[in-house]
Amino acid sequence: GHDDVKKALLLLLVGGVDRQTQGMKIRGSLNICLMGDPGVAKSQLLSYIDRIAPRCQYTTGRGSTGVGLTAAVMKDPITGEMILEGGALVLADQGICCIDEFDKMNESDRTAIHEVMEQQTISIAKAGILTTLNARVSILAAANPAYGRYNTKKSVEQNIQLPAALLSRFDLLWLIRDKPDANADLRLAQHITYVHQHSTHPPREVEPLDPDLMKRYITSCKQKDPVIPESLTEYIVYTYVELRKEAREDPRNATFTSARNLLAVLRLSTALARLRFADAVEREDIDEANRLMEMSKSSLADDETPGRRSRPIDLIYSIIRDLQGSTTAVKYDEARQRCIAKGFNNEQFTECVEEYERLNIWCCNAARTRITFMQ
Repeated sequence: GHDDVKKALLLLLVGGVDRQTQGMKIRGSLNICLMGDPGVAKSQLLSYIDRIAPRCQYTTGRGSTGVGLTAAVMKDPITGEMILEGGALVLADQGICCIDEFDKMNESDRTAIHEVMEQQTISIAKAGILTTLNARVSILAAANPAYGRYNTKKSVEQNIQLPAALLSRFDLLWLIRDKPDANADLRLAQHITYVHQHSTHPPREVEPLDPDLMKRYITSCKQKDPVIPESLTEYIVYTYVELRKEAREDPRNATFTSARNLLAVLRLSTALARLRFADAVEREDIDEANRLMEMSKSSLADDETPGRRSRPIDLIYSIIRDLQGSTTAVKYDEARQRCIAKGFNNEQFTECVEEYERLNIWCCNAARTRITFMQ
């Protein structure tokens, strides 16, 4: 389970590409926050990332202070001079810092992370020592809801009680909920009892990769620096403008859409290109990055509204109908790319086109290049 969450964590391990132009630095490292109900294995995901990451620091929110995360001024026992001792974020430079129980940190300690998550530096002015330390780190945080279980009727800020300025610095916000499901509960109970009795995993259909092999693979991926070709610039700008338009028209949008979302798409797409050892980003990477962004936002949306749940085919039809506007036809590829960016796959799109074609709602030409609506 949690395939999209695990894929996002793999991209976190690989990371994007840093850009430095005319004294300005754009970070390439990804920041991800996992939030949700207690007992959904958020800490297990963090501990596994801690094991397979080439460089990682693990800490908890309650056991961490602002000084422990950034830097502390110590007195040298031999010379008596004041020296700097790096904290967890400094020690995890060019690596990952896993912070569990992120919501239980003190507000004064949490403000120390703001600069790190965007500027990738730590400014120190203590005991006459004024300096700036590098903290080029990816932050993986896990947070619990404020009042027991996650309440989808409230906003993300009300559930997690974190400021919006901090939440916007996370590239992806994943909500992992503990939903009652008879089949899933049965499989989970059988798995836990088997591990408890035999102290080993039950037989699996797919054998996981060796952690040492994963470390070598991640290190090799980080050596690639893929670029975004100019041919994709117009497409990236178009998708971001559409994202802003939808966020403005949808009052139930759980997260704020800003230019940081555009930078997140660029970071995710370059990380996807790194996984393939490619030198350039392709359009499929942009579509997959948009899909991950859409899936993370849909996990935060309210899915407990009463009434009949819409089928994916009906949702795809609504997307194509909105794309039509005042015209009588839409481009087939444009409609397919729009639906894929919304989190649907090719099979669902093809099924929707064929079903509504049988209902004489629209018709497609033989070359499958245009969808024409019936008058």
